Amino acid sequence: MVRQAGDDASEQKVIDDIATYGWHCVHIGGDEEGPGYTFTIGAFHSFGLPEFLIMGLPQATAHQIVDLALDAARSGAITDFTQTTGVLLDGHQCAFVRVPEARYRDWAGYARWFYQGNDFTLYQIVWPSRDGHFPWDAAAAKAYVASQPLLGPAPRPD
Repeated sequence: MVRQAGDDASEQKVIDDIATYGWHCVHIGGDEEGPGYTFTIGAFHSFGLPEFLIMGLPQATAHQIVDLALDAARSGAITDFTQTTGVLLDGHQCAFVRVPEARYRDWAGYARWFYQGNDFTLYQIVWPSRDGHFPWDAAAAKAYVASQPLLGPAPRPD
């Protein structure tokens, strides 16, 4: 079940964007407790695709990457979220981490509002450090790791 009407202007904007574009983008600013992050609402409803969340990037950059992820998934350029992909950042691989439903309330509560529960899939898009490491790599710098804490288990190497 999904929302058909919002109680206020911001809720109605989510519903209207999903009706018009198929999805809506939410950005939460960072603070001393954690990095900022961006996530989608509506991709699961409109396209049968997972919702995406990305951390530690400026709002415009994060929005652009989730938009690319949705386009790539809709076109079939990304079909396996257990594999890295080079289609989101030119010349760099990105990975996906499946977010457990137990984390939805803390990180994608607005999506839970729209879906009236946890009936959607959510993947965290994980971008590499400048030197090509992911947060789960032993050689990854602490500041980089802190910029995008993993919301689910790290992918297993092949």
